Amino acid sequence: MTTHKTCQASEETENAVLRGGELERFLGYRLRLAQILSYRKFEESFTDHGVAPRYLGLLGIVRANPGQLQNRLAEAVGLQRSSLVAILDRLEKEGILERRPIPDDRRAKGVWLTEHGESVVAVLSRAALEHEEGLTRGISPADRMRLIDMLGQVIDNLRD
Repeated sequence: MTTHKTCQASEETENAVLRGGELERFLGYRLRLAQILSYRKFEESFTDHGVAPRYLGLLGIVRANPGQLQNRLAEAVGLQRSSLVAILDRLEKEGILERRPIPDDRRAKGVWLTEHGESVVAVLSRAALEHEEGLTRGISPADRMRLIDMLGQVIDNLRD
């Protein structure tokens, strides 16, 4: 009987979520963990859209600001320009966006969604809204808006 209890306790320990100790009280740790878990769950739901679900935030920025230069997009999402170029290459290869020359500067290229990209972003944006419902289950609408506003302030602080 002791062996059975020991095995059961061992299984419970194995199945328990590992915690980050004192890091659990750090905002940055919690934000990063929430971001990873949220995006993984979202991406798992949309395997038929290539890499687009992973980069929905970037695609939303392109949609709201068509024709922006690559370096401005990199700044907006907090990436190095070289990292962004590889992402844009993949999205362009999948037919989701395109880079075109800027009329006043032949060396510069702006980024636009393709027609296909527009429809993918529309579908994923609707799905992201549904995903948000599950993500914020148990949080009142007022607290949800307050959290969004507070995170906006954190983002502004980090951009300063």
